[in-house]
Amino acid sequence: MLIRQSPSVSASEITTPSVYAARRDFIRNMAVGIGAAGLGIAPAREIRAETGNSLGHLTVSPFSTRDEAPTPFKLVGSYGNFYEFGPDKDSPEKNAHRLRTSPWSVTVDGEVKTAKTFAIEDILKWAPLEERIYRMRCVEGWSAVVPWVGFPFSELLKRVEPTGNARFVEFWSLADPEQMPYVRFPFLDWPYVEAVRLDEARHPLSILAVGMYGEVMPKQNGAPLRLVVPWKYGFKGAKSIVRIRFVEKQPATVWTKSSPEEYGFYSNVNPDVPHKRWSQSSERRLGEFFKRKTLPFNGYAEQVADLYAGMDLRINF
Repeated sequence: MLIRQSPSVSASEITTPSVYAARRDFIRNMAVGIGAAGLGIAPAREIRAETGNSLGHLTVSPFSTRDEAPTPFKLVGSYGNFYEFGPDKDSPEKNAHRLRTSPWSVTVDGEVKTAKTFAIEDILKWAPLEERIYRMRCVEGWSAVVPWVGFPFSELLKRVEPTGNARFVEFWSLADPEQMPYVRFPFLDWPYVEAVRLDEARHPLSILAVGMYGEVMPKQNGAPLRLVVPWKYGFKGAKSIVRIRFVEKQPATVWTKSSPEEYGFYSNVNPDVPHKRWSQSSERRLGEFFKRKTLPFNGYAEQVADLYAGMDLRINF
């Protein structure tokens, strides 16, 4: 099969894989007094977060998943990865209250004609907010159906002018040790930086999310602004974004630097490519006992497979 060539990451940018081969055990050993995640089961009919921070009436996007009910918010809000706040699945919910989301601004720079900084209040006015109900899949084998609230990434492109050299987009998360205690530990190369190709970012399914379950984004889920690319594994969804940078060459990201043999740049959901330590052929939906078969591109193959025409997705994983 033909492979579309992308600029490679230089060896000097890659952290020695052996240092991070057992990253979760390493992270867990640094966590003092943090217990295992506890999952509360909410009624299946629960769709709204009901925290009192409603975003008002929202139109459900035609891009939404239509055949699956949303996972109860109680599960999604209490189980996840946000390593700046700790290594366990319940660490974000326990510790993210430290995060200050106001004032908040996002700088857009790199391969743009004019670098700009936007206040989050202005970002919220860019376009009518809509609800996007998306399947989400974690590389660790769990999944959920989440009603995100946000707007297409293309709305940002209307307000900045990427140069002809822009081919990739980086998303930088906040890394403040005062608010995020685990940033003090060097188990990752902070700040958390993820990236996608520009054509992936501008795809209609890619959104910048400011809320979920009809309400303002909870701090533990990436407030006030996060990326959502539903056909990729969840770690691609940079949380608490403070910088968006357009670049020419494929950049190193937090996980390709930490463990490149386990986490590829593209990170598309591909059940035929196993993780080095577990299979990706099945998944367990939060709140369910039995596993289900994992779908290529997380079930969005019809919409996005053409982005990778001619690529060997076993090599470009």
